[in-house]
Amino acid sequence: MPARPYWRGQIRLALVSIPVEIYSATKSGAQISFRQIHEPSGKPIRYEKVVPGIGPVKAEDILKGYEVDKGEYVLLGQDEIDAVKLESRKTLELTQFVDFNEIDLLYYEKPYYVVPADDLAEEAFVVLREALRHTRKVGLGQLAMRGREYAVCLRPCGRGLMLETLRYADEVNRAASYFRDIADAKPDAELLELAETLIEKKTAPFDAKAFEDRYVEALEALIAKKRKSRGRKIIEDADEDRPRGGNVIDLMAALRKSVDAPKRKPAAKSSTKKKPSTAKSPARKRA
Repeated sequence: MPARPYWRGQIRLALVSIPVEIYSATKSGAQISFRQIHEPSGKPIRYEKVVPGIGPVKAEDILKGYEVDKGEYVLLGQDEIDAVKLESRKTLELTQFVDFNEIDLLYYEKPYYVVPADDLAEEAFVVLREALRHTRKVGLGQLAMRGREYAVCLRPCGRGLMLETLRYADEVNRAASYFRDIADAKPDAELLELAETLIEKKTAPFDAKAFEDRYVEALEALIAKKRKSRGRKIIEDADEDRPRGGNVIDLMAALRKSVDAPKRKPAAKSSTKKKPSTAKSPARKRA
């Protein structure tokens, strides 16, 4: 478990308070980071904070400003922002409970693991966890973390609890505006049956390790090639793999072909050695 929790506080349910600690449930994967380089000199480009007509400024002279009118700002220091009192800063009060499948996946943002802060909190923690599990409910509330207040939901997760931050309603685009031009038509029954058969054929237990970040691997390979080529430009043509919009597809034939295709298996290594060719080469014929 990480040495430092992301948040410490308490979950409050009516008159019951449970001290807890919250840890991030996810981590950043391998990333390729680039810096901007001045090509003629090969040196990295730096960015300085400057004021027009004054030049570079010190970090301690910088405040946060909110523009109320054009060119007019209300200035706030970080200590003034930190002093804003929110009841949710150290307390997550569960104010409502809903069915676990009632929240659309579109609202979920980031998951966190929740654990009891000490042995004394464990009994109440386990009672809350099992009550949520038996009723198949999730708890809702609001929580302040890192300078922002989040709507959150709380659900059982193994021996612990999972807290997930939720997007607010004004952060979600309504699907109707994007889907309204799609015709409200029922698909052909035979096509639908073929598609369902294909889905069943490709159904398997979820394994996150089966998916790898191929983009990062491709960038690493490109960097290695570029280094060996001593700066020569390398552009690989990917047009062959790109689907072309002008092709007319026979959907029925394509689905049937997909359903009939055998499952891919790892290629077995051949143990038989290739026999040497007995055909005479052109050079021998001429001789």
